[in-house]
Amino acid sequence: MGLIQIENMEFYSFHGHFKEERIVGNKFLVDLTIETDMKIPAETDNLKDAVNYQRIYELVKQQMELKSHLLEHIARRILDSIFDELNGISKVTVKVSKMNPPMGGKIGSVSIVMSR
Repeated sequence: MGLIQIENMEFYSFHGHFKEERIVGNKFLVDLTIETDMKIPAETDNLKDAVNYQRIYELVKQQMELKSHLLEHIARRILDSIFDELNGISKVTVKVSKMNPPMGGKIGSVSIVMSR
């Protein structure tokens, strides 16, 4: 087994509880840790035997383009899309961070982490 980590994927998206957030938008960061068996691709050196990182990024990007009220909802959609489309994955952990959230004070980010 091994881990694939895709870190600091940056998106400008229109998620949030407040109507204004869904109009003005904000910067979001997404991190993924994917657990998969790497024995075969480590031997063959062939992409067809490995989890395709580019396809994972495309799936995350698609989900970040859909508006949501909650970070939890975004994370669940990302997990669903990865497990629906890709094979050979044992576990995925996703972290979704909203930068400078409108919470009444100076806050760098708020994040949620979900695993399946």
